[in-house]
Amino acid sequence: MSETREIRVKRLRLRAWHRGIKEMDLILGGWADRNLEAADDATLDAFEAVMAESDHDLYQWISGQSDAPAELAPMVERIGADMRPTVGRGA
Repeated sequence: MSETREIRVKRLRLRAWHRGIKEMDLILGGWADRNLEAADDATLDAFEAVMAESDHDLYQWISGQSDAPAELAPMVERIGADMRPTVGRGA
């Protein structure tokens, strides 16, 4: 039995918010909250592939400190671009 779209989105959101490194929780969890509901299946697949990577690597890629592998680069760039407008804003 395959999971429904609703369950998949909930599972991905939970995984995004419980990474183990707070910075990645905020980056991935925030992206998931803002984007997963409207995401198509290809985006969910790409996000799930990114989520399979280590936090250390993801942080390096999203922050631009190193290049993401070619197959993950479009999703990593999308996450990074979504995050950048909020960086440096005061409360």
